[in-house]
Amino acid sequence: MARAGTVRVSRKVEKLSRAERNEATKRRLFDAATKAVGKYGYAEASVARITELAGVAQGTFYNYFESRQELLDQLLPTIGLDMLKFIRARTAEVTPAARREVTGFRAFFEFLLEVPEFQRILNEAEFFAPAGYQQHLDNIAVPFVRLLKQARSRQEIVDYSDEEFEALVHMFMGARGYLSLRYAYPAGVASPVPQHVITAYEKLVTRGLFEPGGRRKTGKARTS
Repeated sequence: MARAGTVRVSRKVEKLSRAERNEATKRRLFDAATKAVGKYGYAEASVARITELAGVAQGTFYNYFESRQELLDQLLPTIGLDMLKFIRARTAEVTPAARREVTGFRAFFEFLLEVPEFQRILNEAEFFAPAGYQQHLDNIAVPFVRLLKQARSRQEIVDYSDEEFEALVHMFMGARGYLSLRYAYPAGVASPVPQHVITAYEKLVTRGLFEPGGRRKTGKARTS
């Protein structure tokens, strides 16, 4: 009973709509699949393991996916879109384009610390979930090319065609993958990459590797 002179405050209990509950459950299944594939690989990430990690009944799984393969095909693209969101949040206000690219490169490795399972999911997807693998590549490459075109329109990049941009994007994507294997999991555990990896990429992006004509400004070639 409220005291005299006080105001009784009614508390509203907010309830999720059915659509929100469904989306939350589907996300739990994706998160559980991420953990399962990251630990056991695609081949051993069974529906039983996924639903156990998600804390739902196996029958519930089939309310959201027709088959295990359907989930696996959607897994990498879903994580990839999460990665893009993560990187964009850290690069949206960064200029010029070269600095934004290096910031995005650094953010990619920071994402691996948040989702260490990503690398195994990516590496195995080409064989176990080829449809999802191709969708992921498209999801990453298309906006990447668009950003390079925007930089070209601002004269921050010159002398590159659309076709060359597409090739460059796949070079950059490949570099991220191989550098992750070499430096992001030194003992099988996701770890911050050494600073020299970032600075090497920054120099490559902002300076280029070779000078026009193959000559240095000093006119002398340095030998090892």
